[in-house]
Amino acid sequence: MTIMLDSAHCAATTMPAFARSTSKQPTFKVRLAGSFAFPALVAVLAGAPISRAFAQDGTPLPEVDVSSASEAGSTVSGERLSPSRLRDLQVGSSDTAAILQSVPGVSGYGAGGFSTLPVIRGLEAQRLTVLVDGVAIASACPNDMNPPLSYTDPQTVSAIDVITGVSPVSYGGDSIGGIIRVESAPPRFAKQGETLLTGEASAFYRSNGDGFGGALSVTAASDRLSLTYSGSYTQAGNFKGGGSLGGVRSSEYAKTDHSLNLAAQVSNGLIELKGGYHFTPYEGFPNQYMDMTSNKSWFLNGHYAGVFDWGNLDVRASWRDTDHVMNFLADKGGTATGGMPMNTEVHSASYTVQADILLGGGTLRLGSEFQHQWLNDYWPPVVGNMMMGPNAFINVNGAKRDRLGTFLEWETRWDSGFSLIAGIRNDQVWMNTGKVAPYGTGMMQMADVMAAAAFNKADRKRHDSNWSGSLLVRYALSDGADIEIGYARKVRSPNIYERYSWGRGSMASRMIGWFGDGNGYVGNLDLRPEKADTLSAALAISGGGKDGWSFKIAPYYTHVDEYIDAVKLADFTDMMGSPTGFVQLQFANQKAEIYGIDISGAVPLWSSSSAGTARLTARASWLHGQNLTDHAPLYHQMPFNAALSLEHRIGGLETRIDLDIVTEKDRADPTRNEPRTGSYALLNVQLAYRIDKVRLTLGADNLFDKAYYAPLSGMSLGDLKATGVRRPVPGRGRSVNAGITIAF
Repeated sequence: MTIMLDSAHCAATTMPAFARSTSKQPTFKVRLAGSFAFPALVAVLAGAPISRAFAQDGTPLPEVDVSSASEAGSTVSGERLSPSRLRDLQVGSSDTAAILQSVPGVSGYGAGGFSTLPVIRGLEAQRLTVLVDGVAIASACPNDMNPPLSYTDPQTVSAIDVITGVSPVSYGGDSIGGIIRVESAPPRFAKQGETLLTGEASAFYRSNGDGFGGALSVTAASDRLSLTYSGSYTQAGNFKGGGSLGGVRSSEYAKTDHSLNLAAQVSNGLIELKGGYHFTPYEGFPNQYMDMTSNKSWFLNGHYAGVFDWGNLDVRASWRDTDHVMNFLADKGGTATGGMPMNTEVHSASYTVQADILLGGGTLRLGSEFQHQWLNDYWPPVVGNMMMGPNAFINVNGAKRDRLGTFLEWETRWDSGFSLIAGIRNDQVWMNTGKVAPYGTGMMQMADVMAAAAFNKADRKRHDSNWSGSLLVRYALSDGADIEIGYARKVRSPNIYERYSWGRGSMASRMIGWFGDGNGYVGNLDLRPEKADTLSAALAISGGGKDGWSFKIAPYYTHVDEYIDAVKLADFTDMMGSPTGFVQLQFANQKAEIYGIDISGAVPLWSSSSAGTARLTARASWLHGQNLTDHAPLYHQMPFNAALSLEHRIGGLETRIDLDIVTEKDRADPTRNEPRTGSYALLNVQLAYRIDKVRLTLGADNLFDKAYYAPLSGMSLGDLKATGVRRPVPGRGRSVNAGITIAF
């Protein structure tokens, strides 16, 4: 019998065991669902107590690039962005979700400078499981301006795991799409009897938009205690579109993040207590009517991970308070005392408990999680404005969304090379909200007056009992070839705004929606949970060792009953009664299907002491999303896209050339008047040089300043208000980027 503790869990990810080994010997495993797995592995191999193992090495864990994600412990349909890859990408972007688009099958809805909404295989952010240090962050905005990934910064992120295919039920509930797990660096400890003081500082500059920022991480530790401070700041002005497209209004931003993490080794594991503060003084949104004029968020997370004779235990608890304010920045005509203030307050708390129990044939995994969200959304009156007064507009009055999830999962493998994970979970979702009110009772507000009266009379309490299940089977065809097939039935309940947005007036409904399309949205109390059946497969083959060649092909199909889409209520008109091209929509349950294929691969070109090493990587993604109710294309589906990358290393010099290709978007959703966009190709280059503990980076994105519109960028509403010209948000023009990182 072999007891396996795998280092792939160094970033607190709980990846299936069958993705890590094809050993034919019978195995039992202790899964360390915490950041201490790698030192614990050292302890077991050396015969040392667990508590001593954490103090043995203050060195960071090995880095694993996307191309070798299977070695990081992900499923065949998953990828990992390593610290080294993140360092390359963060010089050009402060948007974690935008960086994820280098993973096959991942795209993003355009939004603010650091608030892109991720999309995995055609399913957008609201339908995904997104965890930051193992914690889900509740939405706190009717435009989703502060999504979970906006609270992260590529400068301080250690690793990101993305699962695009079917995932085990233990990875989370209340979602029907893929998984994104963002992890900070694991705690570091000194050798026994010594102290450790270490850290890293970085800074960058981007010419397009005059973006700049920096980050600092410092750790002070003994062999038992570790204290880490991490902080970052980033700021940028409006960026310029490629070619002659000019400046893009309402694209400026600034933000800062700070956290303090205290970790302690105990006799059977690790305890962590992490708190932090996020502040955004402003963030422009070129494809929204509103901008973010303040976002303050405080959080406190607790984590215990322990190893026992029977298996291991992982416990997390979290609390977060967020105060969010929207208004108009100067680009949209905002003033210090005017505009249209919109305030959102959110209090959230959660816990997760997971036990991995070692049994004779494998591992039995049991878990429970609870998430509480309280949300208040009100719009203060504007003095002297008859449309926005004399009272506050109560958009959401103390809404509650509580979810209790429980799951049971079995994981095993056989000598024949087959491995299996099968699980079932139930998520109980309770939702309710208080009475609402329009600005006033005047004739100009009559649509909202009548809508509020109907909403207040209705029964607003909702309870969903959602059952989900998944089955993943993997077979090791040989040492360098694996095939994985998965099926999942997953269910997601509507969010607060989908169910409880009620305004029927033109202005009120245009304040709702995270789609960047300029349309207005009305909630629906009768919405039912989405139910998705997904079948995914992946074949991965490789040879030549860690730096050898690899190829992966991953087809998938998803059918969604009760898919939450939108139906048209009315056309918006201007002062003269002419249609504006934007419409009022209401969330509605329909049917949908999405199918596609992701392909990726890599091949070494040469390797020698005189010429260094060179490697070519490639990826391509295609999908087809269809509304089966109205027989129209689904909104914001990414067209065929591909990328080629050439990497060369010699000594301390690293060179990378990327070619990104996107074809014409000729399938558009007519219900939302979605624009079509043309094809384009972008060339990005980057040079990096390492001198001891200093890394210098110089690069250029969109080297030839190509003019283009990204397919999911949305409508440029900031430009529309200023110039009257209707167009999608232009893609970024050329930007020369420089960065420096110093370790100490």
